[in-house]
Amino acid sequence: MRIGLLGTGPWARAAYAPALAGHTGLDFAGVWGRRPEAAAALAQQHGVRAYDDVDALLADVDAVAVALPPSVQAEFAVRAARAGRHLLLDKPLALGVAEARAVAEAAERAQVASVVFFTARFQKEPEAWIDEQAAVAGWFTARAQWLGAVFTSDSPFAGSPWRREKGALWDVGPHALSVLLPVLGDVRQVLSAAYGPSDTVHLVLDHATGASSTVTLSLTAPPAAAGADVELRGEAGVTQLPGSSEGAVPALGRAADALAAAARTGRPHACDAAFGVRVTEILATAQARLTGSPAD
Repeated sequence: MRIGLLGTGPWARAAYAPALAGHTGLDFAGVWGRRPEAAAALAQQHGVRAYDDVDALLADVDAVAVALPPSVQAEFAVRAARAGRHLLLDKPLALGVAEARAVAEAAERAQVASVVFFTARFQKEPEAWIDEQAAVAGWFTARAQWLGAVFTSDSPFAGSPWRREKGALWDVGPHALSVLLPVLGDVRQVLSAAYGPSDTVHLVLDHATGASSTVTLSLTAPPAAAGADVELRGEAGVTQLPGSSEGAVPALGRAADALAAAARTGRPHACDAAFGVRVTEILATAQARLTGSPAD
C-alpha cells in the first residue's frame, strides 16, 4: 500500500513519519504540510518527496496518514476519502460531532477503509488485555485515570493551541474511552462531569452492560504523578490494564496493518471512523455537562 503523510508537527515527526518509513509493508510516498519548509525538512529526513499540493499527494497514493490537529483533520480526511484514499487517522477524530460524522460518511460513501489510532488499542499487551476482558461478563465498575504532565513539563505538545483550548477531556479522554467502551459497552449516559485542578476533568459514565465507570483526565498533573491506569472490578475479581513494552511507533505500524487488512477485505476495523464518531459524541456530551451548554 502506497501511503502519504499529512502533517509535520511534533507527533508527525516523532511517531507517524518513523512508523511509515520503517514499515516494510508500506511504500511511504511523501509528506504534505501546511508549512512547506517543515514538509521539506521532514521529507528529506526520511528520503521521500515533499509535496507542495495536497491534491498532488492524494493522486499518488492509496492511503493517507493524517497527523494534523483535530481542528483541521476532518476537513482533510473528507477530502482524501472523496479522492478514494484509505484513512489512517488520529484521535480525536474532530472537535465537533458534525465534523466527525462528515468523515465517517465520506469514508462510507467512497467505500474506503478507516482506522483511528487509539494508542492502547494497537499496543500488544493492552490490546490483548482489552480483548480478554471484553469476553468476560459481570463487570460491575471501572476506574480509569489518564494523567498527563503536558503543561507541567517540557513536553513538545505544550504549545499546541487545540490542547490549550480543549484540555485533557479531548486529548486523553479518547484514550480512556477507547479502553472502556469495548469492555463495558457503549456509554448510555454521562451521569456527571466536573472540573478538578486546572484542566483536570472527572466523569461518571453509565454503560450499556449496566456497569459504571469513573474517569479522571488531566494534562496538568505533576510529572511525578503522571501515568495511565484502568482497573475493572466485577464477578471475575479485579484486573488492571497492563503497561506496554513498546511505544507509539510499533503500535502505529500495527494500525497501518489494520488499515491494509480492512482495505483488502472490506471488513471494518473496530477502531474505524464510526467508532471515532461515537467517541466524539461522548466527549461532546461531557463537554456540554461541564459548561451547561447543549452538545453540538
